[in-house]
Amino acid sequence: MTPHAIEKNEQALLIFGCPEVPVQAAIGLYLAGRLAEDGYDVVTVGNPSVIGLFRISDRKKHYIRKTVDLDRCIGEVAEKKRDAILCVAFAHNDAGISYAASMRYLLQDARLLVVVFGRNAEELAAQVDFPCEKVVEKAVHNPGKLKKGIDEVFGWRA
Repeated sequence: MTPHAIEKNEQALLIFGCPEVPVQAAIGLYLAGRLAEDGYDVVTVGNPSVIGLFRISDRKKHYIRKTVDLDRCIGEVAEKKRDAILCVAFAHNDAGISYAASMRYLLQDARLLVVVFGRNAEELAAQVDFPCEKVVEKAVHNPGKLKKGIDEVFGWRA
């Protein structure tokens, strides 16, 4: 565990867009678990479809403990009712990049990681024109390379 995260019980937001690419759920569950192990207060943020998939997949709340509707979360951050030290935005389409850009603007002091995936990952990643860390993979079904990239960004080793 990261002592700094435990001391402050810092919030990490995991921002999910449309759940149409299968790899997103597996990587989301993995990342939520790893960040919680590091002491972060992990909040899963998404539209009702994403939240529903996670609630059904993790019915005992081992990994997905707190959830918030995406529009509500953006409003709370904009109104300074919610803050985070870390934000991970998942993007497989233009909307995902827009959500990531919004979070960069709203959470200027937070660490931002944009996970770009799907069949057009490289082209989509080229649209990221704001400061952030990126993991970019053409992953659709197999989360292995995304996991490896995320592990490298956070300094986790398999």
